[in-house]
Amino acid sequence: MVTREHGARERLREVDANLLFSLHALLEERNLTRAGERLLTSQPAMSGALTRLRKHFDDELLVRSGRGFELTETAERLRPIVTAAVEAAEALLGNQRTFDPATSAKLFNVSMSEYAMTVLAEPLTRILTEQAPGCSINLEPLELHHDQVEAQLMRRDLVIAPLGFQFPGRAQPISTDHLVCVVRRDHPRLEDGALSTEALQEMPHAVAEFTAAGSTRRPLEVALEQAGVTDRNVLVRVRSLLTLPFAVAGTNMCAFVPSRLARRCADVLDLVVATTPLAPVEITEAAHWHPRRESDPAVIWLRQLLYDVAVTVEDQR
Repeated sequence: MVTREHGARERLREVDANLLFSLHALLEERNLTRAGERLLTSQPAMSGALTRLRKHFDDELLVRSGRGFELTETAERLRPIVTAAVEAAEALLGNQRTFDPATSAKLFNVSMSEYAMTVLAEPLTRILTEQAPGCSINLEPLELHHDQVEAQLMRRDLVIAPLGFQFPGRAQPISTDHLVCVVRRDHPRLEDGALSTEALQEMPHAVAEFTAAGSTRRPLEVALEQAGVTDRNVLVRVRSLLTLPFAVAGTNMCAFVPSRLARRCADVLDLVVATTPLAPVEITEAAHWHPRRESDPAVIWLRQLLYDVAVTVEDQR
């Protein structure tokens, strides 16, 4: 009996070798322009490759969904087979065996949380320029929606995001920080620079909320409850952690933000860090990557570079 997977393998053997890499890029990127950039070719060329592939497999492979594309059933079956074939071809040809940062012209694709962008982008790009002058890096904002996480891991060399969201794949912690409470400098509930449990319970809060696959209860919520603060009076909800200090400035609200972010914004927005009865709440940013990039020399080098950057950042605490 011939299974669908067996049939897909047989059809794949008939594909022009030059189209194999185009098919791989299209299935991973799900976008003609990004697939073209990955292969250093034009969008019209990728469109032509997709047309040929559709004809060969007698299947649309990529179908329009909103602003992007989704894989058809056939494309989903092909994806792991194509990935294995490309990895075997690259190993045979030696494309993945070495990476020389001094001579490479690789474009790294990295997604970062907005907070990680403020902390890591400058030292990362500076050290990258020093150690790999021919390389460049494409930094994109992080999508935490459950239907975007795996796709980002497949499309990016690395994804920098907080631990605790149960991302699939591999992870390596790179930097830590702790949350602090910020309020306007002349806040009426401040007493000798501190906010009591009663004050935190009664005063309005601004919070950042975002969705992620398999996310667990946030440590801040646990710490608040342990300190006796329950059912906070949440007045403002934002989607970006970076906007919290701006939401609080000039109001009677408070917000918990990473200490590095608080230091950068305090003077500009006339905010202060208030002492609270909460136990310390640490946050950890980590590098996440897809298992298929585990042995990629360029990604291994980039992970080491991020470790060096993290050391620099931690020394500045």
